Amino acid sequence: MTSTIYQQTINEWRAERDKSIRKENGWLALAGLYWLKLGKNQLGSDPKSEIVLPARISANIGYLEYNGKSVSLHTIQNQRINVNGTETDFAILQPDISETPSFIKLQDIQLVVIQRGKKFGVRVWDNQREERRSFPAHTWFDIDEKYCVPAEYIPYDRPKISSFPDVAGEKSEISVEGYLSFDINKKKYQLDINKENDGTLFIRFSDLTCRENTYPAGRYLVAEVEPDGQIYIDFNKAYNPPCSFTDFATCIFAPEQNHLDFRVIAGEKYSHH
Repeated sequence: MTSTIYQQTINEWRAERDKSIRKENGWLALAGLYWLKLGKNQLGSDPKSEIVLPARISANIGYLEYNGKSVSLHTIQNQRINVNGTETDFAILQPDISETPSFIKLQDIQLVVIQRGKKFGVRVWDNQREERRSFPAHTWFDIDEKYCVPAEYIPYDRPKISSFPDVAGEKSEISVEGYLSFDINKKKYQLDINKENDGTLFIRFSDLTCRENTYPAGRYLVAEVEPDGQIYIDFNKAYNPPCSFTDFATCIFAPEQNHLDFRVIAGEKYSHH
């Protein structure tokens, strides 16, 4: 039986999840993703630009120059652009994977260079996008406390490199530090995790519901770590990757070893197969 307090906690978390994707510069504000070519990439609202911005921006405000290793911003004459709070006509842009990414601000539009392996691109947010208001709310399975299970974190003797499929149909080689071991349906399972810089235990997994009820490429989940160190995997908080609702995300999915052989009837659903 699921307690009232637990139900309330999960419902509050889900409401916050729906709110977070609608916030300024959130996932539903994404308006473009452009992979850079070597040399100059024009920036502006001109449809012929390599990086096309909304029509309310000037046709040509400058260009991004990509030399194969780094990206620099160059504006046209007498044009200055806000980069991390400073007005400038030139900047070496730090990508999103750096400790201090370079965010370009143009009215209520934001841009950042993204680096994925050896590829560099530009992600664009437009905070006037109608999707921030009109996108349907998430849909979820009924809350079931049996899907909140205790787990044990077991580090590998040394981090292993594992192959994760991505949204482009390619493979990303990612270091895996350890796994979570847990029991469910009277059977023992384990899920490889990625330990984020803040210590978060991040899980990419798929299960048999992906054939009809949930996102085909799998879902995401963050393990719960209690103050006393006890870890829980709460599948009621499993959620879809952002590429399930935007074309401008660069999602990485569950590795083969994280494919569960049972139906996880918990967490976020997906109906747009």
